[in-house]
Amino acid sequence: MSDIKKISTTDAFPVAGPYSQAVATPGLIFVSGQIPGTPDGQLVKGSIAEQTRACCDNVAAILKASGSSVERVVKVNVFLDDMANFKEMNGEYEKFFTHKPARSCVAVKALPLGVPVEIECIALPA
Repeated sequence: MSDIKKISTTDAFPVAGPYSQAVATPGLIFVSGQIPGTPDGQLVKGSIAEQTRACCDNVAAILKASGSSVERVVKVNVFLDDMANFKEMNGEYEKFFTHKPARSCVAVKALPLGVPVEIECIALPA
């Protein structure tokens, strides 16, 4: 387990359960699902675009803490509580992931803390 490192930063929304913000291995960084919240633990209200931006900001902060970056992301999973939000989420998402990593987007019945969007990813180390 010495080659697995837990990543934690106060620059992203705190975890809402018994897990790490990310786990880094020698070859990959796994960022846990990020919900739309601020580093001080407040949920972001507003449009799906604003909430997607908050998720992406959290992902970026965690990747930075790991020594990587958004540009090193190879796979993204997006969870929406309503596919009616797909277009608006994409409008904000594409501003962050301009290199177009592989992605899945699925609708789910519910997300933690009642948020409408959650984003997780896998990235390469720097």
